[in-house]
Amino acid sequence: MRSYLILGMCALFLVEYFVELEWLQLVVVGLSLFAFLGSAFKADRFPRLLGIIMMTAGIIIEWRKGTWVQGISDGLFLILPLICLLTLAPLLSIPLRLSGYFESIAALLRNLMHQPKKLYAGITGTLFLLAPVLNLGSVRILNEFFGEIKLPSAMSAKSYLVGFSTAVMWSPYFASVSLVLHYLNISFKGYILYGMGLSILSLVVGNILFALWEKRHPLSEELTPEAPLEKEHRLQMMKLVLFVVILMSACLVVENFTHWSMIVIVCLMSILVPAGYGVISKGWKRMASPLVDFRDRTVPMMNNEIMLFMSAGMLAFAMKGTSAANGVSTFLGQLANQSFILFALAVMLIVLSITYMGIHQIAAVGALAMQLNPAELGMSNIGLALLLLLTWSISTALSPFSGLNLMVSRFAGISGVQTGLRANGLHLSIIALIGIAIISFIG
Repeated sequence: MRSYLILGMCALFLVEYFVELEWLQLVVVGLSLFAFLGSAFKADRFPRLLGIIMMTAGIIIEWRKGTWVQGISDGLFLILPLICLLTLAPLLSIPLRLSGYFESIAALLRNLMHQPKKLYAGITGTLFLLAPVLNLGSVRILNEFFGEIKLPSAMSAKSYLVGFSTAVMWSPYFASVSLVLHYLNISFKGYILYGMGLSILSLVVGNILFALWEKRHPLSEELTPEAPLEKEHRLQMMKLVLFVVILMSACLVVENFTHWSMIVIVCLMSILVPAGYGVISKGWKRMASPLVDFRDRTVPMMNNEIMLFMSAGMLAFAMKGTSAANGVSTFLGQLANQSFILFALAVMLIVLSITYMGIHQIAAVGALAMQLNPAELGMSNIGLALLLLLTWSISTALSPFSGLNLMVSRFAGISGVQTGLRANGLHLSIIALIGIAIISFIG
């Protein structure tokens, strides 16, 4: 029943986006509140506690601002696109799985098991392709590929975090990119080259650092070789790359001609691509089981994400215009006038401090995106967006409370601090410095 509530909320939001009826917006907000309350009962203890605290704080702030019902409604409706994105994006995994791409990826990675550097490049490269579409599901799927063959902890911690964190900076299927570009009023077309360029640079730096690290800590003896990769699997990998390129290009084309919100375009693509696959392949019978699984297992499992996204988004919206937010904005503005490097480091430090306490990046980065004025800081919208997304990516990898860090630390069998700071601290520090230098040049 709760799955139908969440999916119905997503469907009505998409309808409301095009018809723009005020009463329908109130209905969607009402459904989102029920979805939040329903998720609260099923969420894990820590996300439930944190979500309730952030949602309560947001409501109290709106009440004290005097906006009350209207403010709460606007805050929830502003975060709803991201909830829809989070809910509908997993549908894209259905055509990928049914087309046999996952088996080919598994064959490729197992073929590289005896070559640590190539295996690392294979894992990070695969995540660069899959994570933009499948989000955290890409890490889970990749870990399943190895089956009973357990990767060394260092390999898991380094490859999973580096490969996944690149997508945080450029994929329109990620809440990070959609939220920041939405708040700063930037088209995905105008941003993608900057975001993807920095992501590829992060991937290259990660592979170089791993090669240097592996020389001092040989892993060859811990890994086992597999059979050569068959021609069929190589062809499937080429098709996968083409699929991702076509998918992203389609999003850009639709945005260019319609000027719709990229979040809405991505949500529509998440529905239309599986539907199109079913029509073209005539594989509706094969799709029945994955669709039922999506309804009965995938959507109900999003309790923690719905709790954290909705409450963090509400808190970020409520913080806008408060004395605390204005004080931070003034402080950062003064720093920006003195030194861009100090300003950028302060932004990173603020977000990292907040996320290390367990508060989601949406609250910290969202509040800054809504509060900061690029013109007053002496920088462009693109520059501020790139800085905020770079910060989001770094905090996702470092924070022991982020979904990525929690998942990877579980797979690697080490703590969240070891996974983030110890295994990837050098890489993230180098990318932070390179990113700040590039952004300062962009302006």
